[in-house]
Amino acid sequence: MRFTIYSLLLAAFVLLSCENKQTQMRIVEDFNFNWKFVKGEQINAEQITFDDASWEGVRLPHDWSIIAGYKRENTAASTGFTVGGIGWYRKTFHVPESDKGKIIWLEFDGVYNNSTVWINGEKLGFRPNGYTSFCYDLTNHLNYGDKNVVTVKVDHTAYVDSRWYTGSGIYRDVRLVKASKTHIPHWGVRITTPKVDDGEATIHIETKVKNISENTTLDIAVLDENQNIIAESKGNLIKDGVVVQDIVSNAPKLWSIESPNLYTARITVLENGNAVDEIRTRFGIRSIRFDANKGFFLNGEPEKIKGVNLHHDVGAVGAAATKASWEYRVRQLKSIGVNAIRMAHNPHAPILMDVCDEMGMLVMNEFFDEWHNAKDKSVNYLGDNAAGEDISKGYSDIFFDWAEKDLKDLIRRDFNHPSTIMWSIGNEIEWTFPYYSEAYSELNPDAIAYVSIPEFDAEKIKPVFERLSGGVDSLAIVAKQLSKWVKEVDTTRPVICGSVRPSIAFVSGYADAVDVMGFNYRQHNYDIAHETYPNKPIWGSENWVAYSEWKAVKDREFVAGIFVWTGFAYLGEAGPWPRKGLNISLFDFAGFKNPRGHFFECLWKPEPKVYMVTTPESLSEYSYSDKDGWKFDMQYTPPPVWDKLRLWEWYKVNEHWNYPSEENIVVQTYTNCEEAELFLNGKSLGKQALADFSEVDNIIKWLVPYTEGELKVVGYNKGKIVDEYVLTSTGKPAKIELKSDKEELQANSYDVAHISVKLLDEVGNEIKNLDTEITLNVTGNAELLAVDNGWEMNIAPHNSNKVQTHNGKALAIIRSTKASGFSTITAKIGTIESQPLKINID
Repeated sequence: MRFTIYSLLLAAFVLLSCENKQTQMRIVEDFNFNWKFVKGEQINAEQITFDDASWEGVRLPHDWSIIAGYKRENTAASTGFTVGGIGWYRKTFHVPESDKGKIIWLEFDGVYNNSTVWINGEKLGFRPNGYTSFCYDLTNHLNYGDKNVVTVKVDHTAYVDSRWYTGSGIYRDVRLVKASKTHIPHWGVRITTPKVDDGEATIHIETKVKNISENTTLDIAVLDENQNIIAESKGNLIKDGVVVQDIVSNAPKLWSIESPNLYTARITVLENGNAVDEIRTRFGIRSIRFDANKGFFLNGEPEKIKGVNLHHDVGAVGAAATKASWEYRVRQLKSIGVNAIRMAHNPHAPILMDVCDEMGMLVMNEFFDEWHNAKDKSVNYLGDNAAGEDISKGYSDIFFDWAEKDLKDLIRRDFNHPSTIMWSIGNEIEWTFPYYSEAYSELNPDAIAYVSIPEFDAEKIKPVFERLSGGVDSLAIVAKQLSKWVKEVDTTRPVICGSVRPSIAFVSGYADAVDVMGFNYRQHNYDIAHETYPNKPIWGSENWVAYSEWKAVKDREFVAGIFVWTGFAYLGEAGPWPRKGLNISLFDFAGFKNPRGHFFECLWKPEPKVYMVTTPESLSEYSYSDKDGWKFDMQYTPPPVWDKLRLWEWYKVNEHWNYPSEENIVVQTYTNCEEAELFLNGKSLGKQALADFSEVDNIIKWLVPYTEGELKVVGYNKGKIVDEYVLTSTGKPAKIELKSDKEELQANSYDVAHISVKLLDEVGNEIKNLDTEITLNVTGNAELLAVDNGWEMNIAPHNSNKVQTHNGKALAIIRSTKASGFSTITAKIGTIESQPLKINID
């Protein structure tokens, strides 16, 4: 027994020693805490002796725009009625004398925007793009064994520099990295899987190593999800600072949407046989392929893309999202059948890429919304967006100086993510080159761009386009250069664009610059484009959340997929006041599923489902007569808002059953069942087949005079009941229901829980037609981070313990502290108080 105990203690000591040795090789420190912040211009704030005692203490990620709230003065609709300005950040930290001889750098995942960074008063650099990740070497600027101060100035004075909400500040994570002199540099590992066959895969690993000697070697081990070695290669010699190694894996577990298996490459640098640096990089084994006739293939199997566009804000926390926030959103998207995200229209946070890898979500990474010709951010068809030139300057002003670096940095950053399947070089760029639209209009004088089939004959298009462009198309020239830069870094993924003038782009040379042609709101172009250019893969890169958009893709094998606009409601691109953003999405700002989310769940998920919404006949776009059946009359958006906004919006529907007696109500049923039957207070109002509606809108409809009670819809497959959904007339609020998406949070000061707050009547039915203010109380080892209700008109502060419900519900987001224990949440309306909700913090 003594021998056994001694052996165990020795083994534990050896293991601990190895862990300490590994830790000493490379240290990655969380650099998000203990920052000081102030808004406004400062003098000499970059100097180490500057007194920042009066500045506010903050932690990162930090987005001062969302914290300041929504304002009408010195803001714009395009960026969500939020402020910009100048902000300064400072952090004091200590570097021990023992770190001398190491290489030390600081990694920023994103700072919006025009950031300048100093260390101890010495300028390290300037980065204008607020979406890119970057790093600075601190090694030769540090005070070893003494105090150091890093200072960051953020200049978002041009607060109308985007067509959507951007946020302001150091709104993503920051890390301090310490490595040995001989080390693997930032983004120094590239992993591909060039051969993926049944039972075998080749893993190709390229590793850069800096400051090598003749005695430097590299060991590579591939680890499975349990950190077991499944393949390895030792003693690799380094030539010209690079090691290229192919490792064969037998019976690999492939990365896929349903089974997102991940491996880890453990790469160790050795000097004279002693480990001096080590990093671990996750990757997935998978193959991708686009076929002009068959669509997209993942691991050799056809996979129709069911995608969404996402902007980078996360509702109530703005752009300052944690990984847990993105996990919640991706989990919501997966729950209704979404399998892909287009990162519109800029690089998103690395933590979101990690989540997509872990949860099995395909990604279209996108570089730019504009190139050297600007999109006029002062123009917003929804109103309240007048802006001068100085405050609306965007990326176009710096495009030629920074485009190559920004593009290549994103590819290097995200190269090893199996979720990334393509690179988009631009979104709707043709709008900024007027001769594209002029040529389109001349060739198609009576066309309506969204619904017409345009002229696709190259012989007719070419002379018109050359005349209007002056014979030189700088768009196509730049597109080819961007594509070339992509291929210089990555030849394993295709290049794409989101085109709004594909009939012209196929002739101009723009389409030649990309491998896959993306169509934005041009489903009526699919057939003629494929017929005219049968060798070019195509798909819908941006589409309305409408049945016709999905049907056009579902019925055409050659169309690889669709990306609806959008997955979640987003801040900005809105107006007039107080509309802060657009809820034209599958989920609202708070993450609650919209009616259209239920509708697309019926299209994209195989599980039987019925769902029901209602509208007074007097307000509905649907009308019914015995003679003509159901008719649809679209009600375009009234002034001052752009009338065609209705094309992006959903039907005017309610999710309740509370109306004046005998009022005629249009009842819409969303389902993927063969038949649906409607019951009112137990009496059948008839059974209808989905096939009778599938050629039009795929919505089964009834016209029902309102009677208080229970409205139930039942779904049938092959005559058997497979699902049902009930709406019940409700009374006054009598209870409050709290539900969390998590029962436990990690005690790491990052993990968050999303708590739904719902009004219930006396018998426990959910109220969806009344609203009131709720007061929240959070105690214990968590803090109330933000509140929201999902409504696009909600301009109340998010950093409050009070929230107005919308359609009977609201959201509270709580964040853990670093202390273990538990947190208790309660909600109150006058004398009505919820049962306490307890969440463990561990």
